[in-house]
Amino acid sequence: MLQKILKGDLEMIFSDIQQKQVVQILHEELLPAMGCTEPIAIAYAAAVARETLGKAPARVEISVSGNIIKNAKSVVVPNTNGLKGIPAAAAAGIAAGQAERKLEVISSITERQQADIASFLKSCPIEVRASRSGAIFDIEIKVYAEGHSAEVEIRDFHTNIVRIEKDGQALPAENKTEMRGESGLTDRSFLSVESILDYARSCDLAEVRALLARQMQYNRAIAEEGMEHRWGAGIGRTIRDSAPENLRCRLRAAAAAGSDARMSGCEMPVVIVSGSGNQGLTASVPVMAYAKEIGADAEQEMRAVLLSDLLTIHLKSGIGRLSAYCGAVSAGCSAGAAIAFLDGADYPQIAHTLENALAIASGIVCDGAKPSCAAKIAAAVDAGITGWEMCKSGRNFHAGDGLVGEDVEKTITNIGRLARLGMRETDEEILRIMTDAPAVERTPTST
Repeated sequence: MLQKILKGDLEMIFSDIQQKQVVQILHEELLPAMGCTEPIAIAYAAAVARETLGKAPARVEISVSGNIIKNAKSVVVPNTNGLKGIPAAAAAGIAAGQAERKLEVISSITERQQADIASFLKSCPIEVRASRSGAIFDIEIKVYAEGHSAEVEIRDFHTNIVRIEKDGQALPAENKTEMRGESGLTDRSFLSVESILDYARSCDLAEVRALLARQMQYNRAIAEEGMEHRWGAGIGRTIRDSAPENLRCRLRAAAAAGSDARMSGCEMPVVIVSGSGNQGLTASVPVMAYAKEIGADAEQEMRAVLLSDLLTIHLKSGIGRLSAYCGAVSAGCSAGAAIAFLDGADYPQIAHTLENALAIASGIVCDGAKPSCAAKIAAAVDAGITGWEMCKSGRNFHAGDGLVGEDVEKTITNIGRLARLGMRETDEEILRIMTDAPAVERTPTST
């Protein structure tokens, strides 16, 4: 069956192949993970390296790109008794990881294995250095023991093993499906806000129900955990307690609470979006909270979460997995659009909601994964809600207002350009600040 979408005078067709691609995209994106995904990807690579070597290594070398360093520096690695950092993540994967579980690689660690991790950290030299590959997302782990070695490389996204070697000989890595491009992910270039909205409204939910149900269950549970107990900086609880009867505050608080728990080592899984648990939480939790508030039925709620997920993926496609641009912005703006959807908004209103929200919050930088991410999530959700409230009042930003383009797709392209290209030096400077490296002064040149 073909879904037909009208855009101006052009009729665009969402083909059967594209519908299958959307399902494939969701399978790639809505993955369960326990812990911040960058240190967990390190643990995954380390577990595969140890499995390939066939024994516990006597020495470990780790090479990672700058954004991996930034995001693995300050978060607690779950199931390690509070350990932080790249060596801790690698030690957890080597000493106790289950490689076949990928981003849940250290989810089943016992107390005895926690002691094994601590012992391994003390006894095994682990060298960490910055990657020279030039890739934005790159993890290389090499392990040595008794004259043998094994090496694993993950590139572009968190589970994409592109190279496995033992004693210098290449072994088979993960295969790529025919719908995937050079990045290893299914092509997303056909997505647009309008086609995503049409798909969320009319798709057969049976094809994606299990994925969405798991996301909703996992992310709701960790948000409730973050609200009920003291985790991190307690941003969610702080926002809630400041105005417990205010709906806007409750939506912001719900999303932030999940990040409070997750960034501080909570041993509960989340379902990620665009490689990020914080984005997965931001895209889903406030939407579910709003659906409950207005009494939406289960199908409406699920379709709204689906819309938010796909919009987040679309917004992030031009930015990339990691950058100096806070990914929670994309998810928070998408959540605002999904809230508009639950209120019955049509395509122009949802497009304006996204543009308004992006215009408000597109300056938030990513300075690594840590407890303050919860506050950025709250700000992003607030921008999404403001974007919808502006639209309902007939007040919207228009082309020429900063980064806002002539339509929503142009605005999204502009944001992607800012994040991917314009903020490269910002990203480098953030990393220098975080690692106490000296500043690099650049002298302006004249033409």
